[in-house]
Amino acid sequence: MSNNEQSKPSNFIHQIIEHDLETGAHNKVVTRFPPEPNGYLHIGHAKSICLNFGTAEKFGGVCNLRFDDTNPEKEEQEYIDSIVEDVRWLGFQWDGDIRYTSDYFDELYSYAVHLIKAGKAYVCDLSPYEAREYRGNFNTPGTNSPFRDRSVEENLELFEKMKNGEFDEGACSLRAKIDMASPNMNMRDPMLYRILKKEHHQTGNKWCIYPIYDFAHGQSDAIEGITHSLCTLEFEDHRPLYDWFIENLPVPSQPKQYEFGRLNLNYTVTSKRKLKQLVDDKVVESWDDPRMPTISGLRRRGYTPTSIRNFCDSIGVTRSYGVVDMGMLEAAIRDDLDKHAPRAMCVLKPLKVTITNFPEGEEEWFELPAHPKDESMGSRKVPFTRNLLIEQEDFAEVPPRKWKRLTQGVAVRLRGSYVITCDEVIKDAEGNVVELKCSYDPATKGANPEGYKPKGVIHWVSADNSLPCEVRLYDRLFTEENPDGDKERDFLELLNPESLVVLSGARAEIGLKDAAVESRYQFERTGYFNIDKSSTADKVVFNRTVGLRDSWGKQQN
Repeated sequence: MSNNEQSKPSNFIHQIIEHDLETGAHNKVVTRFPPEPNGYLHIGHAKSICLNFGTAEKFGGVCNLRFDDTNPEKEEQEYIDSIVEDVRWLGFQWDGDIRYTSDYFDELYSYAVHLIKAGKAYVCDLSPYEAREYRGNFNTPGTNSPFRDRSVEENLELFEKMKNGEFDEGACSLRAKIDMASPNMNMRDPMLYRILKKEHHQTGNKWCIYPIYDFAHGQSDAIEGITHSLCTLEFEDHRPLYDWFIENLPVPSQPKQYEFGRLNLNYTVTSKRKLKQLVDDKVVESWDDPRMPTISGLRRRGYTPTSIRNFCDSIGVTRSYGVVDMGMLEAAIRDDLDKHAPRAMCVLKPLKVTITNFPEGEEEWFELPAHPKDESMGSRKVPFTRNLLIEQEDFAEVPPRKWKRLTQGVAVRLRGSYVITCDEVIKDAEGNVVELKCSYDPATKGANPEGYKPKGVIHWVSADNSLPCEVRLYDRLFTEENPDGDKERDFLELLNPESLVVLSGARAEIGLKDAAVESRYQFERTGYFNIDKSSTADKVVFNRTVGLRDSWGKQQN
């Protein structure tokens, strides 16, 4: 085995599929991505998308996009639209039309009737509370419902009345008749249908009973001819029920369920309920706030589809539970943008520099490479004027040891242009440095100075001809690795107060004024940034995607 093969992340599911194809168990791979449209997708779903669609691509099969829309109480068209956009943005295409579990409501109803006729399902009048009490626990077997032995005829009549809306919500439910003493709680006469008098976004008011996920999911897989039903490990205990339905119903195919470890990322939460709380409580701006771990949030932050796909590939597919360090995701986007993001200069916290020996009102344009390692990306032009701006942090009155930036009497090179020397420091009434009087050396254009050595290289822009902009510095949303770790503490108490810092006085190269939304750049010496969707002709907004290097880990150590 080669070193490259040894270093590839494991994927046990691909090994299973390879065996199935070799033995003739299947001659074509059909997978599906089945999100519930009750929120925006997050980075954990990205792993599932990449696994399902990527597996189909790898083996020349197809992948369906199917919405698990069995709970109209929590589902919205907004979520459907966002999920469709996320899958497309990641670069995947589903087979045929978008599918919905609601497309199969008639078949699912007929399957429920089939179980009733076979004596394997019954209408139960226990209240939700009573049903939980009868179910027992892991140490105590359940107790049969007093309605478990109703006749087939009575159950058919009652189920028909449920469908026709003759009972109130919660009055009764349809349950499978399996084994109330099973050590697997999911097999203790699970619910199949509940009464829910809510309008459905696809079927309107046709139905007032809706199937439970465990009943709908496997049968939808079977109807679509899914060969490998891939889901996360929390559904492992549901697999016996998945198989029981397939074995006891006249379904057109025999799909198999396989479980893999879900993607958990530190310094964030991926519970849809908690993500929705962050939005509803206005802790964040929206589902696509760049601090959110949603796919749309990562996109707005400046992540690329390639970086997310590479990240998901790098962590592999196993059956173990684990938490992935946020640094791995950040490394994936750095690696992608380092290769593909054009360079530019932006001064985040400007300090005025006056070049006293450069003529007033004149401009000199410098042509700089768009990317130092990729000539095909061309070049950009930057104006040099008498009035410039540098970063406040690039000047020190009393420089620390090994200081390699500007201080009085010391020379530095301005990136791609001249060497300048600070001759005078101007302060305001409070003693704050507000301006530097500097001189430039005309002989240092494209050449090293003679007789002295600059201390370092700093970035700059023209104060007279640059782009005013707002820069948003994003960081981790929480201060602790596991915000969910302490169940006695509200996760909102662990919010990072520095997760968003807005700099309204930044100035960027003038050449960026017409750049499109989502354009990505490396701001030299600062980090990777992209143009936010809130940008207008009057105000360009840049989001920091990630710094040039991982500084978070150092801060925490």
